[in-house]
Amino acid sequence: MLLTHDYYMQLALNEASAAFDEDEVPVGAVIVHSGRVIAAAHNQREALHDPTAHAEMIAITQAAESMGDWRLEGCTLYVTLEPCIMCSGAILQARVPTVVYGATDPKAGAVGSLFHLLTDERLNHRCQVVPGILAKPSGEILTRFFQQQRRLGKK
Repeated sequence: MLLTHDYYMQLALNEASAAFDEDEVPVGAVIVHSGRVIAAAHNQREALHDPTAHAEMIAITQAAESMGDWRLEGCTLYVTLEPCIMCSGAILQARVPTVVYGATDPKAGAVGSLFHLLTDERLNHRCQVVPGILAKPSGEILTRFFQQQRRLGKK
């Protein structure tokens, strides 16, 4: 059975839901290699008190452990929100060949909104980028989260 981008993005959305339930910004990520999920993570900045604990960063670490190599060649990263500058840098360093994301991030997106880091010809590695997969539900969960945060008077 050939699984689609929608299938894997739904798994990333499941991770985003887990983040929402943990009062974290609801972003989820999964990394797939040869049709098998080798990493699944969500934002954990609040729980870990770590500004680098973005879904992508945690998933990249898990995938490297699974692969036994820092090079994630042959992998696809699925993430519900367009990666930021930090995560884009890690994606490039890990040599992830394909990145699929859901919602765009006009305030911090480094893949197409503010910057185009993953396809910058000046760099020694570039990624194939597939934007907008399940963008609507990926954006809606973020909107619900931030509306709730404002209602509760949280930062």
